Amino acid sequence: MREEMLKSILSELNGSSADIQASAIISSDGLVISSLLSNEMDEDRVGAMAAAMLSLGDRTSHELGRGELEQVLVKGDKGYVLMTYAGENTVLSIVTTSSAKLGLIFLDVKRAVESIIKII
Repeated sequence: MREEMLKSILSELNGSSADIQASAIISSDGLVISSLLSNEMDEDRVGAMAAAMLSLGDRTSHELGRGELEQVLVKGDKGYVLMTYAGENTVLSIVTTSSAKLGLIFLDVKRAVESIIKII
């Protein structure tokens, strides 16, 4: 039941913008809870990378006096990877195209995070 609800949230998020190519809900220790990833993305690798990035982001944010980490944004020439906390030990990670309008993406992600928190 919970798995279906989380999958539904990801499906709605991915459908909210043609620029969102993949999404996953990941525990802070790197285990993928639910995902809608493309075939060329390995679920275990995505989880491990998200955990590593968040750990580094947490440390950087604290060391540089920026407070609690909210999100990590990685920009490549082919698009973005956005990781946002969805509760204390859960992360929502999305992959977008390079043409993604980040303001709208942030809004859609915020809504998805609110839904995820209610379930987890």
